[in-house]
Amino acid sequence: MQVNITFRNMFATDALRNHVQDKLGKVVDKYLDKVTEVHVTLSLERYLHHADINLHAGHFHVRGKDKSEDMYASIDTAIDKIETQLKKHKDRLKSHRPAHIHANGPVRVRYEVFSANAKDEEMGLQPEVLRSDEFLAKPMSVEEALMQMDLLNNDFLVFTRPESSDVNVIYRRKDGNFGLIAPGGESVLGALEAARVGRASAAK
Repeated sequence: MQVNITFRNMFATDALRNHVQDKLGKVVDKYLDKVTEVHVTLSLERYLHHADINLHAGHFHVRGKDKSEDMYASIDTAIDKIETQLKKHKDRLKSHRPAHIHANGPVRVRYEVFSANAKDEEMGLQPEVLRSDEFLAKPMSVEEALMQMDLLNNDFLVFTRPESSDVNVIYRRKDGNFGLIAPGGESVLGALEAARVGRASAAK
């Protein structure tokens, strides 16, 4: 397992490196057959110790992060969050085989956050862009997108369908259910059934 650790606004110490690797190693050995790499960012911001851990396991990405007044506590909690998600999806992660060949690559998507200033709108001014970023929306089935969103503890996930480059958004509703925004007329249930059929065919 390759673990890349980045320290920001703080001294890099072997004690912290060893703590991350030892605790992560126990979790990975317990729940996963193979991990390609792990990216860990440890930073000090306004007297709070932040730990952000990103683990790549096959086709999926698992993330855990936390902040506290003690870096060791932040690391432990971030890894505990990852372990909770891995435990929940252990069997599916180990047995998962993509039911499709990703003929299309990821699509670059732009994300922007705008200010909501009523005074600027009254004056006819353009909204201020507070933050902008770009990321790659990866091809996956709706079923995979649901699991990936859960592994990341996110409320939404932007992805593309493997058979096209159309951008889809799956999100968690306030009532606990899920919603899917997608072009075309295919329903969520139809997409999930197609994924199950494809997976069953690939297993034969």
